[in-house]
Amino acid sequence: MPLCFISIGSNIDREHNIISALGALRQQFGQLQHSSIYESTAVGFTGDAFYNLVSTFNCDQEAKHIAIKLKQIEADHGRIRSKEKFSSRTLDLDLLLYDQQIINTENLKIPHHDIVKYAFVLEPLAEIAPDHQHPIKKLSYAQLWQDFDKSKYQQRRIKHLPTNKPPHPK
Repeated sequence: MPLCFISIGSNIDREHNIISALGALRQQFGQLQHSSIYESTAVGFTGDAFYNLVSTFNCDQEAKHIAIKLKQIEADHGRIRSKEKFSSRTLDLDLLLYDQQIINTENLKIPHHDIVKYAFVLEPLAEIAPDHQHPIKKLSYAQLWQDFDKSKYQQRRIKHLPTNKPPHPK
């Protein structure tokens, strides 16, 4: 079964939405493993800090069907899509990787371009899959993170959510 990686982010009621999203993802896709949670400043707009993490699971569904389910989970969590690319959100779920496949359709781009663009995606991905290789760049995520320009980003790892409830264990 293909190994899928999903980025998860929230800056509106972020603790609740992250915990709830992990439950919804487990319900849809089964057992998850995930990175630590990272708190990062909003990028591209002024807003509250985000919680971000990356989860992974094996799934025999097609990538396009997974992406559709992710959009439904976002909608179920009150995600309102605006024309503004950068804005506050209850939940943001993106399919980053679908095994080593390269998919380039109008509605789905895998590997997701955010992997090499944003620290809040690359650092948790490098944590959970350091030795996996980017399907196009042919470099490990650990190497990509090591080479990443971190000077523009403010983020910190949070071992557990503030309630001291650990997220889903690895």
